[in-house]
Amino acid sequence: MDSFLAAYDPLDPTGNITIKWDVVSWTADGYVASVTMSNFQMYRSIVSPGWTLGWQWAKKEVIWSMVGAQTTEQGDCSKFKGNVPHCCLRKPVVVDLFPGVPYNQQFSNCCKAGVVSAWGQDPSSSVSAFQVSVGVAGTSNKTVKLPMNFTLLGPGLGYTCGPAKVVPSTVYLTADHRRKTQALMTWNVTCTYSQFLAAKNPKCCVSFSSFYNQSITPCPKCACGCQNKNNCVVSDSKQAHKKGINTPRKDNAPLLQCTHHMCPIRVHWHVKLNYKDYWRVKIAVTNFNYRMNYTQWTLVAQHPNLNAVTQVFSFDYKPLVPYEAINDTGMFYGMKFYNDLLMEAGPQGNVQSEVLLRKNKDTFTFKHGWAFPRKVYFNGDECLLPPPDAYPFLPNSAKVNSITISTMVVSALLFLFIIS
Repeated sequence: MDSFLAAYDPLDPTGNITIKWDVVSWTADGYVASVTMSNFQMYRSIVSPGWTLGWQWAKKEVIWSMVGAQTTEQGDCSKFKGNVPHCCLRKPVVVDLFPGVPYNQQFSNCCKAGVVSAWGQDPSSSVSAFQVSVGVAGTSNKTVKLPMNFTLLGPGLGYTCGPAKVVPSTVYLTADHRRKTQALMTWNVTCTYSQFLAAKNPKCCVSFSSFYNQSITPCPKCACGCQNKNNCVVSDSKQAHKKGINTPRKDNAPLLQCTHHMCPIRVHWHVKLNYKDYWRVKIAVTNFNYRMNYTQWTLVAQHPNLNAVTQVFSFDYKPLVPYEAINDTGMFYGMKFYNDLLMEAGPQGNVQSEVLLRKNKDTFTFKHGWAFPRKVYFNGDECLLPPPDAYPFLPNSAKVNSITISTMVVSALLFLFIIS
């Protein structure tokens, strides 16, 4: 399968990460370039521990110095006398710096530990940049050779990068906006994400319930694979409260709570109330990974009635309209400083909100599972839904315009289900 075909996302068809190299000056043996990484994906961010960027030099180039980032290894620079390069590897690997580095090591939009927000969530934080001084390289537009074989980890696998392509030089405005300057040369690299390349199993699952049916449709069994079943932690066991259980590992290996689905994330969609002109849904996201919290998380849902969202109570919400004629997709994300951090597995490891939607009387129904989403994504990865024949069904005698005792019973069961 072609990697770019596999990377196509129908809910974000133009989403990509573009890495732009602007040559800002020529030096005696090379050039100085400003490298800018822009995340144009609507709902897929790069979370901690951040991005890792690699490439291969076309000739025998070296990196004399960097500002705003660093290579993970220097390599063998023994042939250089006097000034020693920052990196002599033919395939350098670059990472961002942490916040709080000395001012003389900073560059605009750098030093965020590699964390980059999604464009749709926070455009101002969707850029990361650094400056690199390259030596033993071309010193003009005709002699410079473009780097090759770019790789991007964000922070894990999933991204495929195309070749560098020369594009029209970037134009800059001076501080007083009265003069334009431009880069001496510019080339772009485009990287796209494929969930198939990122992991062989889903990373999240979805469960359903409703006020008109007392049963709860759980996530499918082994929805995210059961390879971690032997190393999982039983909820409320001594191990779950062991000191250091939340410490991440260098390889980002998860430590999951024992569940039948064995997913790090579960999204629960509960059809809660029915009114004359409106209906109400409760959405809960639960983290079952003891070693990871999720900063700036995103949740995307596709449902035909999302074109009439009236109010979202505890999340921020933004409609996504990849195709102008269809408005059936929306992005939920945490309110800043309130619930934009989804904590590790445990009592605090969940976030939830309710959504009020206005009915379209021509299409609205509770029959045939219509009230449940068609697709759900968490942090840009599609979640596994239950099979359609397992959805909560509408009893023939149900009076959905009134709230019965069964509604309160289901709500109580749902509360116990969410916190378990």
